[in-house]
This record gives sequence, C-alpha cells and structure tokens, in this order.
Amino acid sequence: MSEERAKFAGTIKLDVRDSVPDWKPYELKRAPEGAPNVLVVLYDDTGLAAWSPYGGRINMPTMDRLAKGGLTYTQWHTTALCSPTRSTFLTGRNHHLNRAATIMEATDGFPGAAGRLPEECATISHVLQDNGFSTFWVGKDHNVPEEDNAPGGSRSMWPVQLGFDRFYGFLGGETNNWYPDLVEDNHFIDQPYSPEEGYHLSKDLADQALHMLHNQQASNPSKPWYLWFCPGANHAPHHAPEEYIAKYKGAFDDGYEAYREWVLGRMIEKGIMPEGTALTPLNPMPEDAASPADFVRPWDELNDDEKRLFARFAEVYAGFSEYTDAQVGRIIDYLEETGQLDNTLIFYCADNGASGEGSPNGSVNENKFFNGYPDDLAENLAMLDKLGSPDTYNHYPTGWAAAFSTPFQMFKRYAQFSGGTCDPMVIHWPKGFDAKGEIRHQYHHSTDIVATILDVVGLEMPEVYRGVKQHPLNGVSMRYTFESADAPTTKTQQYYEMLGTRGIWKDGWKAAAIHAPISDRGHFDEDVWELYHVAEDRSESKDLAAEQPEKLKELIDLWFEEAEANDVLPLDDRGPIALTSIQRPQSEPVRDRYVYYPGAAAVPESVAVNVRGRSYKIIADVVLDADAQGVIFAHGSRFGGHSLFLKDRKLTYVYNFLGIPPEQTFTSEELTPGPHTLGVEFVRESAGEHGESIGTAKLYVDDKVVAEGPMRAQIGKFTLCGDGLCVGFDSADPVSSQYGRPFPFTGGKLLGVTVDVSGEQYRDLELEAAAMLSRE
Repeated sequence: MSEERAKFAGTIKLDVRDSVPDWKPYELKRAPEGAPNVLVVLYDDTGLAAWSPYGGRINMPTMDRLAKGGLTYTQWHTTALCSPTRSTFLTGRNHHLNRAATIMEATDGFPGAAGRLPEECATISHVLQDNGFSTFWVGKDHNVPEEDNAPGGSRSMWPVQLGFDRFYGFLGGETNNWYPDLVEDNHFIDQPYSPEEGYHLSKDLADQALHMLHNQQASNPSKPWYLWFCPGANHAPHHAPEEYIAKYKGAFDDGYEAYREWVLGRMIEKGIMPEGTALTPLNPMPEDAASPADFVRPWDELNDDEKRLFARFAEVYAGFSEYTDAQVGRIIDYLEETGQLDNTLIFYCADNGASGEGSPNGSVNENKFFNGYPDDLAENLAMLDKLGSPDTYNHYPTGWAAAFSTPFQMFKRYAQFSGGTCDPMVIHWPKGFDAKGEIRHQYHHSTDIVATILDVVGLEMPEVYRGVKQHPLNGVSMRYTFESADAPTTKTQQYYEMLGTRGIWKDGWKAAAIHAPISDRGHFDEDVWELYHVAEDRSESKDLAAEQPEKLKELIDLWFEEAEANDVLPLDDRGPIALTSIQRPQSEPVRDRYVYYPGAAAVPESVAVNVRGRSYKIIADVVLDADAQGVIFAHGSRFGGHSLFLKDRKLTYVYNFLGIPPEQTFTSEELTPGPHTLGVEFVRESAGEHGESIGTAKLYVDDKVVAEGPMRAQIGKFTLCGDGLCVGFDSADPVSSQYGRPFPFTGGKLLGVTVDVSGEQYRDLELEAAAMLSRE
C-alpha cells in the first residue's frame, strides 16, 4: 500500500515566536542505511560466446576484472530484442505488460504492443528516486515511442519523466557512433566535438557518466546513486578507433564455424557449459520455416575475398566491444579511486543475442536490411579497409551472429531459442558477498533485475503507486545466488515471444515453436513445437517432442495461459518494412503538404514528411545574393538521404540511395541573383526488383525544368533514427560528399521549404508556395 504522509505534530499560534515547527511531514525520504550504489552496464546485441569471461575471443579487461571479483551467470535470459528487454529493466514486469512487445518503431496498437508504459508498471527509477537515490541514465534509450522522438513531441516517456534525475544519450534504437543524435535531459543537442577531434560515442558517454557522478559526489556524497549505462555497442553500426580494430587482425581468419567449435571447448573448460554439451547446426531451421535473410553461408563455400571481408567484419565488432569496455573501465577506476567500488552493486550484461541483421553477406550499410534491399559483395569489398570508420554503417554477416551465440540455435529476434535470449551477466559487489570468480548456473531472466535491486537496497515495489494499483513484479530476486552456487533456481517459469517467435521454460524444460521472426508467414496455428530438457541439454540440441508428447502439451498449454495473462496476442511476424511503416497516432495529423522554415533543429524522421515509396515535390523560396551557397533542404545521411543545395552558384539535387555510389545528381546552370523558387519533383513510375521506387526526377528553377533524368528512391527509412530533416543546413553526417558538414545556407535569404506529397502539378504548387512564403 502507498504510505500516508505524517501529520503535522508541531504547534501553530498567532505568532511564530509562540509556535513550534515540525519538519517531519515535509522531509524527503532517505535511502535505507547502508544501501549500495547500483551500476547497470547494458550492452546491445551480444551473444554468450563473444566475450572473454565466457571463453570468447573478444577481450573485455573490465568485465574480466569484475568477473574475477564477482559472479558469472550462465543461464541469464532476455526477451531477444532491445526495447522489450530494456522495458523489463525499467519495471521488473514482462515486456508485454509494459506494452513493449517489440521495438518502438514496430508497435502495432494492441495492448501488449502499444509502446507506452502503463501506469500499473512503476519504474525502478521512480521508486529509487522517491526513496533518496540519485538516478542517472546514460546512453541508449529505445523506450520512447517513435512519434515522441521529436523536439515538440510528448516528453511523457522520456527518461527524466520516468524517474531519472539526468539523461544523456540517444532515444532511438541505434545511432551513428561518429555522428550520433544526442539528447541531454529533455532537449536535443549537437555532439560536443567531431570525429576529427577524437569524438566517439562510447567515450562521450563515459565522460558524461563520470561528470554526473563527480557532481553528485561533490554535493551529496552520502546519497546512494543508480546509474544505467547503455552504450551504443554492440549494436550496428559497428564503429571503433582503428587501433582497437587492429588488435584483432587475423583473430577471426579461421571463420565462424571453426570459432563455434573452438569456443564451445573453451566454454566447457571454463565451466560455462557442462561436459557433453552438443553444438547445434549452423542453419537449424527447416527450409519451410527458415528466413532466407537469416541463412548462414558455410565458410568453406566462401571465396578468399569473402573470407577476408567476413573476418574483417568480426575484427571491427571485436574492436568496438573492447573499446567500449575500456570506457566502462574508466567508470570502474573512478569508483575504486573514490572508495565507492566496494559498496556498488554492478550488473554487466547485454540485452539480447548477437544480431543477424547484417544478412548472409554482411553490410557496409545496415539500413539496407530495413529497406529490404540486398547487400552487394563487390560494394562491401571495396569498403573493406574503411569498415568501422565514419565511411561505413557496417554490420557483420549472420555467420558471426551464430558463432557469438554458440552453442545455441539462431540469434537475436529468435525468442524460442537461447541464441536469442541467453546473454552474458556478471554481478560484482564486494561488500555484499564473499564469493569471487565463481560461476552461477541458476536460471534467471531480465525481469529479475528490478526485484534483485530492490531486495539488495532494502525497498519494495509499492502495491499502489501515485494512486494506481500496480501489476505485481514478474521477476524474482537473484540475491540468494550471491552466496550459494548450489541453491536451486527460485524462478519456476518464463514465457517468451518476439516478432512471431515463441517459447516457454518451466522447471528445466522448454517448448519452442519453430517459426522465423519478421518472416510474414503467419499460420501460427500450424507451427511445429519442439521440446528440450534444458536441465540436461543446455544447447537445446535434442528435440524430445515425439518421446514426451504430454510434457510438450503441458508447456504449450502453459504458454497460452501466460499469453492470456500478459497481453501477448496477437502474434505479429510481418516484415521489417511493414512493421516500421505502421501508421501510429501522431500529435500532428498526417497531411499532404509540410512547410518548414530555417532556424529549427533537425526534424526526426518519425515525425517528418514521409516521401518514401511515393511521388513528391520539394519547393524552396529564396532571395539570392551573388555569393549564395549552402544547403536548402537535406534529410538523411551519407548512408541514405536526399539534399537540395547551392554550390558554385548552381542548384543541385542529390538523391543518395542507401549510400550506394554514385550519388544521383541533378544540376542547373549558374543562377542569377534575386528572388527564385527552386525545387525538385520526383514522379514514381514503378517498383524495382527489390521494391524500390523507380521514376523520373526534374530539377526546377522558377517554372523551368533545368535538369531531369531517371532516379531510384528508398521505400524504407533513411535511418532508424538520427540525421533528421534540415532546412538551411545538413546535420551530423552529410547526405552528399559534394559538401562538408553543416554547409549552412548563406548569401541571401531562405524563406522556407514546402514538401508536397499530394500529387498536384509542380507548377501549380510553385505559384502557391511563392505566395504562401511571402517573398521579400
């Protein structure tokens, strides 16, 4: 029950001199005596077999240090995807109860997938904040509804409103580590310095976390704190300083199949996996259920160039991971230097299995995956020496996702298999337990983190919070494991569902429906279910469905009971373009014509005009001086986008299709000074082989066509987040290589830009735009 405020017990007279004060009803709560600080380090997209504490080849000195002084968990699980897992860290409830069935870019309007935390699921940050903790969130969010990720959007789901004193990071699912889209507290900001000056997001996030802790300790050193540190690593794009990538030169030349064999032996040797654990097939899904985009190409079928390229992808990923671990190490060093490390409860973990979103061939631009467009090996090979640099938005091929999720089947997004859900977790708390360098095999889940923190700090999740009766926690505390390696698991069951995949674990048994995520197959009633005795078969390699049909039925029935209790249905396995194109309620109505003016920050793609897969017109009203130059309109980045700009007194329109060279360029003759209406029209005429828009572009100066030709355009987003729509400049990573960042419009006056998707004639709109923008 919620606590009632103490009644005033002082004395009130006419004169304050005769009155007695009582501060008790007005004092803020203090944290329980001796409560530890809490640091949660939550990486992205990392399977169990990637990192050195688990036997992997990626050296993680900071995590190794914490593992030697703490506990390494081998059966800790997640939801198989970013936003859903992060929601469980926020509330301790199952992801569907948090309305986070999937990522925020794919919410579909049903109770379990509406994208907004319900009032019945109070956050751990609010509870700690209300009870005397300082609360900080640094890094990735990905729990803000897509339509709210905007300067004018609702702040109700932003971190500060969810109980965090401070936030610094990015709101979407991923960002460019060299040119991130950043938010500080409740507003968007520019990155503090450039890659040429040494900028990388992982370093910046550690800088900001240390800044927050320094300030907190300077003013309130007796107050415990909670810091949720969520780097962009290891999500694509995989970006790292070259010196860290170079550490792994040749480390993955033997290929992902050899790595799986090698790392399983190491995992058994270290006690992560029991003797006799079997290796699952590289492509375990039956052909009629498998997704071609998740196929793993056998290493011995690759040619020498492909092997060289694929190995380099893994080197970059490893360098990214270790570099970020080094930044976490700076935080750990600070805690030790200031005497805080002993009483800081640290969780070092990842939010889902290794990612298979790089396709069978890997990618120099991961956004191709979200546009349904295949990668080209020749293009990838041409960028081999630039992988990890600002010139690429890279992601390794599916083979490494399988390898880093050894010994399990599949990887991220596959909730029915441990390849998607079994993740690394190290817990370190010197003052809280004596065990050091030990391994724990109890079965646990991301819903258990909130319960563990509350147990350790001496608080409870309230039954009623801010007048709303709360959902009980779905998680259980893991504290009992701190001192006992042999204690039986206290968690009895856990359901799983993600993007149409589903499974359930109970008392050492697991049932898994054989269905690929985002496969658009449907027919869930026809899914074949497999049965594994995980207590004896950790890799889920032996299907016992035929031998134990009653056990399988028991688990399937239980899954449906859990689905009913947690708002899991309906199942949704639609493809990435369909999911990310769902029309969601907007604070601004969708319209045919959008008018943008200079002087505003970049408009995020989630709320900007949508020109994808359709015809459109862009019309700008300007008054030019003789030396006018700069960006008039830009949206996207070098990895996909379009830009209308002035350079060398000529008007140019560039459509950069998924970063694939050459840039599609349309250029005028030199312009005269004075007032002009400048624009471009694209008429979509057909769909290409991969669904892309095929049509004709025309460049206009006033009412005359000055350049035209064929053009192809994207049907999916320019980026999942970041690099928004700009007027009068190009933010972050510029769309075109023909100018540098930010190339602001100068030498005249830019009155405004209209983007029209109504289908009306360009010349009619040109007259209307000129009148509407009121030329001077």
